[in-house]
Amino acid sequence: MTTEWGFTRRAALAAGAAMLGCAGAPAQDARPIRLVAFAGASNWPIWIGQQKSFFAAERLQASLEITPNSRQMAADVFSGKFDVALTAIDNVVAYVEDQGEAQLPGPADFVAFMGVDDGMLSLMAVPGTKSVNDLKGKELSVDALTTGFAFVLRDALMKSGIGADEVKFVAVGGGAQRLAALREQKQTATLLNSPLDLIAESAGSVRLAEMHALIGPYQGICGMARHAWLAENRDTAKAFVRAFHASVAWLVDPASKDEAIAILRERVQGTSPELAQRIHARLTHPERGIKRDAAIDIEGLRTVLRLRSTYAAAGRTLSDPSRYLDSALIGEALGRS
Repeated sequence: MTTEWGFTRRAALAAGAAMLGCAGAPAQDARPIRLVAFAGASNWPIWIGQQKSFFAAERLQASLEITPNSRQMAADVFSGKFDVALTAIDNVVAYVEDQGEAQLPGPADFVAFMGVDDGMLSLMAVPGTKSVNDLKGKELSVDALTTGFAFVLRDALMKSGIGADEVKFVAVGGGAQRLAALREQKQTATLLNSPLDLIAESAGSVRLAEMHALIGPYQGICGMARHAWLAENRDTAKAFVRAFHASVAWLVDPASKDEAIAILRERVQGTSPELAQRIHARLTHPERGIKRDAAIDIEGLRTVLRLRSTYAAAGRTLSDPSRYLDSALIGEALGRS
C-alpha cells in the first residue's frame, strides 16, 4: 500500500511530487507563500487550509512540497526556493550555530516563529522486537547524524541503559524514508513522528517507547524562515500564522471530525477508516497533539539546547532560547500581548 506519507521506498522518494498543489484557483491579489515540510503531522492543517480556504481568506496562495531530509530543507530555504519550512526547531539551532550538516554559502539567519508540536516521537522497531534492550548491537536509522532527533534517540537510549557505542546509527533521511527503511527491515528501529508511527504500527512495527515519557518537554516542529524574508514579508508571515491557526482550530473541533478525516483519506490514498480514526485522535489530542495555540514551548526548547550541548561534536553549551526565536510574530498575528 502506498500513501503520501511513504509506505514504500518508491512513495518515500516521490513524496514531494505527490503532495504538491492546493485547492481552488487563486484570487488575483493572492500572495504566494511557498512551504516545505517533512512527511508528518504538520501537513494536515496545510491541506485543510487549502481545501477549506483558510489561506484564501488571508489572501494567500499556499503551495507545499515535501523535503527528503534536513540538509535539503536548509539549503532550499537559504536559497529562497521556499519561504517557510515546517521543521524541527533543532535545525534552526544547528544552522544558527554553524553546526548544520549542509554547507551553506553564508551565515544562516534562520529563526523559529511558530510552534507546531512536541515532536510526537515514538521509537518504532521491526516486528519481533521485545524491548529497547533488544536494540543492542543493531542498526538504527536517523535523518542525519547531527540532527536533533538523533540526539533525542541517543538520550532515550542512554536513559534506557544503552550507550551510543552499543548501536550503529545510519543516516537515512526524513520520516518517509525512515518508515520505508523500517518496513523493509533495513534497520532495526527508528524514531517516527505521528502519524508515521501509527502507519508503521498498523503494518506490524512495534512501539518500544514514546519520547516525551523519557526526555520530558520537547519543542519539535516549528515554523521557520529566514530573518531577511520575515523582515520583507512580515504581513505575509502573519497571514500564514493566522491561516494555519484557523486550520488547526477547525481540525480539533469535534464538529469537523468526519470532514477532516475525509480530507485526510483523500490526500493519503489507502488509509483505512480505522487508521484514519487513530490518526485523528492522536493529532487532535489536547496535550500530545498539534499545538492549538501555535506557541513555542520554551522549556521544550531548553531541552533541545541541552541535548545539542550534550551530544553535538562542537562541545558548546547553548542556553539562550531567544537567540533562535522571533517571539513577537505570533502575538502580532493573533492579537496577543
